[in-house]
This record gives sequence, structure tokens and C-alpha cells, in this order.
Amino acid sequence: MSAIRIDDLTCAFGDARAVDGLSVTIERGELFTLLGPSGCGKTTLLRSIAGFNDVASGSIWLDDQRIDSLPAHRRNIGMVFQNYAIFPNLNVADNVAYGLRARRVPGEQIAARVEKALQRVRLPGYGSRWPHQMSGGQLQRVAIARALVIEPSVLLFDEPLSNLDAQLRREMRVEIRQIQQSLGLTAVYVTHDQEEALAISDRIAVLRGGRIEQMGTPQEIYRTPRTPFVAGFLGDSNMLSGVAGDFDGAATPVRTCGTTIAVPGKVAESGARVLLSIRPEALRVTEDSRVPSLAARLVLREFLGEIQRLHAVLPDGTPIRVSALGAAAIAVSEGSSFGLSCDPSQIVVFAAP
Repeated sequence: MSAIRIDDLTCAFGDARAVDGLSVTIERGELFTLLGPSGCGKTTLLRSIAGFNDVASGSIWLDDQRIDSLPAHRRNIGMVFQNYAIFPNLNVADNVAYGLRARRVPGEQIAARVEKALQRVRLPGYGSRWPHQMSGGQLQRVAIARALVIEPSVLLFDEPLSNLDAQLRREMRVEIRQIQQSLGLTAVYVTHDQEEALAISDRIAVLRGGRIEQMGTPQEIYRTPRTPFVAGFLGDSNMLSGVAGDFDGAATPVRTCGTTIAVPGKVAESGARVLLSIRPEALRVTEDSRVPSLAARLVLREFLGEIQRLHAVLPDGTPIRVSALGAAAIAVSEGSSFGLSCDPSQIVVFAAP
């Protein structure tokens, strides 16, 4: 197991900085995810660790060895690509063995190491098969086996599941996590899929404009986002404008969309304009007039099996989304008005721009 340290790294393409003075330490044995929208710098950063991109300034360290000036083949880093990068003219065994032969591993060792790698990805005995005989999920396992067979210090994943269907993506992300944990590998994982990042990561770095917007455990980032961007990008979030009232020693009343919500703690000075971030699952349909609620009108209901989503609008036209269990009985029809309540402790408050 190895740790990765990145110090003040900058990667540029012409005048555009894809990675802009970024610093981070990735601990031994953790699965660290780089998450963000297209163009945020996550793949550039990953490829810089691998040795496929030039670094404009800063440094990359693997334990106590600086590696940013080393060629890719001398970094002992395995990488799993988005498009698998499987050679169609080679069978599975030869695809997996490719990195070993490039490193001039003695021939008598190759067969045993290839079979061991295939066993780790649950493909024992598949060495003689050809890529066209394999499913997408099997090809991805072959790609992982090829990365594992060189016994890397670090394993990198560049959106490895984006070409698979939804069900297979869920299955494969569990397998990747189990393989990483069982081998104790340090892994860096790039994705734009928020659910995928939340499901498998020890820590997540949300990137924006080549910089880290927020870094922490999945629970920390989801429950306590530090910026409106993070709140909106990592899962759904309803953003409501409001005005803070006088702090009473326990809570701050915030007037928003025709109602007042007492948010625990002092969240802003009296009179300050704020944004309230409310997750869809924190909202509840209510008919209790004693509970402060937001007046809403249902526009659309989506039934997705285990959950249902309500798309509604508030009186001022602000859209709002609600998530509920699929089995929940919600007696509201499209076009009807209803009330929404929420747990104030689940609201995150930001200063309005």
C-alpha cells in the first residue's frame, strides 16, 4: 500500500488551467474519488498521477518518492480505462499478460500471475476466450485483471462503469470496492456519477474549475455541503431564498416562500439574505395545520419502484422536489395543492450571493 501526495499541482493546456494549484494527500489503502462535472479537471489530475499528462508546476509523490518526472511505465501504477482498452486481436490471457511482457517478466511466471489475476475478478478459466465472446461486464473485469496483474502500488479508475447499463454498473461498483478492500490497494477513482461516488468511496473530492471545492467522507459532503455548488451537484437539493430573523439563543427564524422556519443555531445576522438547501428526502407532505409548512402545487409524480418523486412548485414559481418511499400513500393528485414540512436540523444555510 502506498500513499499519494499532490503538492500545488498545475496542469495547463495552452492558456487554460485544467488543474489549478491543487494539493491533496490520499491515504494508504483508501478509495479516493474525484467527482465533478465535465471539464472540472478530474481526468486530467488522474492522468497526471498515471504519467500520461505533463505537469506545469507542483509535484506528485508516491510515499517518499517524487514521481511526476518519471515515465508512466516506471511508476508502478495500474489504470483501468473508460473504454476498457482491450486488444481485440489478443485473447483474454494475452490481454492480461500484456503489462507483464512489457516489463520483461520471465515467461514461466506469467501464466500463474495471469490466472491469479483472473481469479481475483471472478473469471477463472477464461484465459482462452476472445474479447468478442465476452459481455461488457466481463470485459471490464478483464481490464481490472490487467491492471492488477502487475501488482501496482496504486490503482486508478477513469470512469470505468460509464459504458455499462444501470444494473450492471451497480453490480460492478460493488465488485470493484470488494477487490480494492480485499487487496488493501490505494485507489483513485474518477466519476461524474454522484450515486457511484457516494456508494464506494472512503473520501470524495468535489472538483470545480480545476480546484477542490470540498473534500470529506460521503456522509460529510452530502449532509454538510460547504457551498451551494456542492449541495446542488452531490444529489438533489432544493434551493430556497430567505431572510434571517433575530437569533433567539437556540435557533434563527428564516422567512422563506410564505412561511418561517426555525433553523437550529445562529446561521446569519438578522436581515441577511440566505439560501436554504433542503434535500428532497427531508421534505414531508403534511396536512397538520399546526406544523409550519410550505404551500406547494403538484406538477408531476414519478413512481420509480422503491421511491417516488414529487415535482411541485411554490406560490412564487420556485420548483421544489420531494422524495418518498414508493410504498408511501400520498393522497395528492397532479394539480392539487398541499403542504410540505421538513426537519429544520436537515437544512443547510448559505449566504445569498
